[in-house]
Amino acid sequence: MSALSLNVDFHSHSTISDGMLSPSALAARAKANGVDVWALTDHDELAGIPEAREAAAALNMRFVTGVEISITWAGKTIHIVGLNIDENNHDLIQGLAKTRSGRERRARDMSADLAKRAGIEGVYEGALKYVGNPNLISRSHFARYLLEIGACSSVSDAFKKYLSEGKPGYVPHRWATLEEAVSWIRGAGGAAIVAHPGRYDLTPIAYDSFFREFKALGGVAIETVTGSHSVDQYDEYTRIANQYGFLVSRGSDFHSPDDAEVDIGKLPAMPKASKPVWETWFSA
Repeated sequence: MSALSLNVDFHSHSTISDGMLSPSALAARAKANGVDVWALTDHDELAGIPEAREAAAALNMRFVTGVEISITWAGKTIHIVGLNIDENNHDLIQGLAKTRSGRERRARDMSADLAKRAGIEGVYEGALKYVGNPNLISRSHFARYLLEIGACSSVSDAFKKYLSEGKPGYVPHRWATLEEAVSWIRGAGGAAIVAHPGRYDLTPIAYDSFFREFKALGGVAIETVTGSHSVDQYDEYTRIANQYGFLVSRGSDFHSPDDAEVDIGKLPAMPKASKPVWETWFSA
C-alpha cells in the first residue's frame, strides 16, 4: 500500500478542547470508519494524547501525536497543526499554556457582547455544558449553545451570525505568533502544517507573504484534503503546495457527529500530485 493509499486522518478534536467525543471514543469512531493512521489535534492542548495513544493501540490503529496551535498573523487568526511532536517537550508545554491563558476572560466578554448587541442573555453559562476542559472554552461551545436555544440554524450559521469578525459575540484574542508556533513544534521534533488554508480571509498577496514566511521559519506542509475545504480546493491547494515546495496533509477537522462537514475517516483520496508529509514516517 502506498503512502497516498493510507486512510490518514491527521486533524480531529476531542472533549479535551472543543470536540464532543472523548479521545477514546474518537479513536473508536476513527477505527470503525476505516482510519489506518490517526492523530488527535486538540486546540492548544496536549492532555488527551495519552488516552488517545492507548485507545489507538488497543484498536491496532497507528497513532501520531498532534496539536493545533492558534496564532495571530496580520490581525487574523490562523491555525498551525503540529504532528509527530514530543508531547513532553517543555517549551511546547509552556507555550501552549501561555496561548490558552485568557480564554475565559474572552468568553465572558463574548457573552456580554451577545447580551448587549443581540439581546441573548446567559450564553457563557449555557456554553459551559458543552465544555470538557474549562481552560479551553471556545467559540464552538458558544455556537452549540446558540443552536440549542434556536438562535441559529446550525453551528456554521452561529459563526456567520454571531461569532465572526464584526458580528455580536466576536471578541478578538491575541494568540501565539507564527514564529512561536513553528518554533515550538520544531523544537518538539514535529512537523508544522498550515491547517485548512482555504478557510482564511486573506488576499492573494497576503497568502503569498504568509506562505513564504511559514516556509522560511521551517514550516513543511499544508492541509489540502480537509473537511474545511470544498472539493475544488483539494486540487487548488495541492497545486499551491507544489508551487511553494510544501508537502501536504489530510484531516477531517472532526469535532462532533452532529455538526461534521465530513465524518472522521470519510475524506476522499488525495490527489495523485500530492507529496504526503507522512510518507517517510512509517512503512505502509
